[in-house]
Amino acid sequence: MELAKKHLHIFSTVGFHPHDAVDFDAEVVKKLAREKKVLAIGEIGLDFFRNLSPFTVQREVFNNQAHLAVEYDLPIIVHDRDAHQECYNILKKNEVKEAVFHCFTGDIIFAQQVLDEGWMISFTANITYANSKLDNVIRLVPLDRFMVETDCPYLPPYLHRGKRNSPLFLPLVVEKIAEVKEISPNEVAELSFANAYRFFRVPPDPVKTSHKKAGHKKA
Repeated sequence: MELAKKHLHIFSTVGFHPHDAVDFDAEVVKKLAREKKVLAIGEIGLDFFRNLSPFTVQREVFNNQAHLAVEYDLPIIVHDRDAHQECYNILKKNEVKEAVFHCFTGDIIFAQQVLDEGWMISFTANITYANSKLDNVIRLVPLDRFMVETDCPYLPPYLHRGKRNSPLFLPLVVEKIAEVKEISPNEVAELSFANAYRFFRVPPDPVKTSHKKAGHKKA
């Protein structure tokens, strides 16, 4: 949040990760959600793989934060690990209209459920793994409903397993999607950029906007 306040082109999201669900403070989320540089609530959700917070607490906290996201009209970044249907049910219960499933790991049936609700799917370098079984999901997702991400420092691409992940490896994710969808890497990158801007409602660049206005006025 401090970086977002200091730098024009940095924005923030707020929320309590399921690992930290026991520390949830609704007032903290409410306060930060009002900040102009906050574009989403997340990542929030359920993690039934590592179980660093009790299941019941995770469910309650995710439900509360989903409710707050709707109240504050902010999209949600969903953390879903071994909890596909429960994440889906909580989002549906709260009538969430805008959500992106970060680091998607579900099958094609669950992907279709997500898409049917108008939600988005975000891919990380796990799609480069031989056992990922995500090619069919990549084919299924429309060009206006996906994003790419790193999940840095976790999940490095196949060629860099064992290393710390980095945004520098993101082109490998882009290339994999391009290969499966049979389009160019440039098109994948441009689509992901546009989809993210639309989903997060990134405001126009005030510097570029002011330059355009100045140029128009001068003309």
